[in-house]
Amino acid sequence: MRKDGGGGGGGATPAAPIPLPCFDLKPFVVTLVVLAILMAFWQFQPYQPLLPSSNNLSTTNCPQLNSTTAATDGNSLSTEKFSSSISSNNLSTTNRPLLNSTTAVATVAAAAATGDGNSLATEKFSSSISSAAPSNAIITPSVPNKRVFLPHGSAAALFVQMGAYRGGPATFAIVGLASKPTHVFGKPWYKCEWVPDAPGRPRSRAKAFKMLPDWGYGRVYTVVVVNCTFPSNPNSDNSGGKLFLYAYYSPSPRKYEKFVALEETPGSYDEARFRPPYKYEYLYCGSSLYGSLSARRIREWMAYHAHFFGPSSHFVFHDAGGVSPAVRAALEPWVRIGRATVQDIRAQAEYDGYYYNQFLVVNDCLHRYRHAANWTFFFDVDEYLYLPDGNTLETVLGRLAEYTQFTIEQNPMSSKLCVLDPKRDYSSEWGFEKLVFRNSITGIRRDRKYAIQARNAFATGVHMSENVIGKTTHKTESMIRYYHYHDSINVLGEPCREFVLMPAKGSVTWFEKIPYVYDDNMTRLAATIKQFEKQTIGPVQL
Repeated sequence: MRKDGGGGGGGATPAAPIPLPCFDLKPFVVTLVVLAILMAFWQFQPYQPLLPSSNNLSTTNCPQLNSTTAATDGNSLSTEKFSSSISSNNLSTTNRPLLNSTTAVATVAAAAATGDGNSLATEKFSSSISSAAPSNAIITPSVPNKRVFLPHGSAAALFVQMGAYRGGPATFAIVGLASKPTHVFGKPWYKCEWVPDAPGRPRSRAKAFKMLPDWGYGRVYTVVVVNCTFPSNPNSDNSGGKLFLYAYYSPSPRKYEKFVALEETPGSYDEARFRPPYKYEYLYCGSSLYGSLSARRIREWMAYHAHFFGPSSHFVFHDAGGVSPAVRAALEPWVRIGRATVQDIRAQAEYDGYYYNQFLVVNDCLHRYRHAANWTFFFDVDEYLYLPDGNTLETVLGRLAEYTQFTIEQNPMSSKLCVLDPKRDYSSEWGFEKLVFRNSITGIRRDRKYAIQARNAFATGVHMSENVIGKTTHKTESMIRYYHYHDSINVLGEPCREFVLMPAKGSVTWFEKIPYVYDDNMTRLAATIKQFEKQTIGPVQL
């Protein structure tokens, strides 16, 4: 303990005692022993359980000290030092364990009572007792020039789970978001554990394999798909259990989060659903729907593809804020007859990922419906699949059955250019019926969409999957294509905003420095789709 000034022995006249009724003068030697013991306790972690358990200065037998009482003369603790050490009645934990309030006050009083000018070092005492509010805590290091870093809040979660699914008898998938900087600059990892409900059954553990399928497009959050594959079915007796996920912050196994990712109730496991025949032939997994969407275009898209895929199909939409009452009214007839599902994912806005977290959404849909259909399709609501040269969907997919995945080439269409014809009532025509000009630029790379046999995929992307078992083909342009009416879904009024005369056959129409050719393949299907809609869900009024 550092001594300030003289005094403390050698026949010097003792200082007058501090007028505190609850403290007795103690011999100087006893005081040093007490202080030495307390400083020894300071070196051991944790020590708080060894000290009295009082958490409030007001619970001591002595009245609370304040700056006025403490500042009696030059041999006492100064007002400045003492008030910076004790700032409120309630003590809070700082980065290191705190001394108990009763002991701390007694220590200060004992030091003051010696009257020899030996006061506690300000920095040591202030690191022992702090304010109740962490944001107001002042921590001064005991080592000169040693800086202290005080964290406040959290910028991103270690893991944000969207869904967890059984992918087969022995495999599971947990789909979620995670802090992108943690995965880019750190080495977080995962571990899985199955805990049976039945007493006496052994637990099973498996090292997890993580995939980051968003191709680096993540923002604050990146998409993580965690695959847990056990040596055998951990719930083989169908007694139920829980799948726990251990999420580690770094390569060190000391710091992690553990939570229940999935629970199976007794008797709920059904191995038959992992084998064909599946519930549907075709499933549509839609990306996040956001912004102001045209209910008329949604209506037309849904009717067209319900006809395109046939009765053994299902559509999954994800509402990220774009399903307005009008859009919901357009989809509701299809929901009622079991052809469509609309999932509310508006809470995703709390987590800053790429493009309304569309990579997260498609991966959740992939695993949620992994064994629901033979083929799962991924494309957007301003894109229309088309089979050229009289192909049927069954014939095309039969030719592609050896592939796990195939991509689909785009026919880019103008979303505003229409043929000028005074005899036509454009307001009664559907969008794909009157938007008939196709961009004719060739030899450039355009985005493709795709279909996948989901049971052979572990993760997926917006334009294709890079985590599949089996082959992928891109040579499909003669079998299947898609017409892309870019941004037409966001035009709430009439899409025809520019008109040109009917071009001569084979001629090119230039518009906004882009060459277009006339293409009425979709127009010729409009009457069939309208009749199909009326027969399936009745008249529609939007």
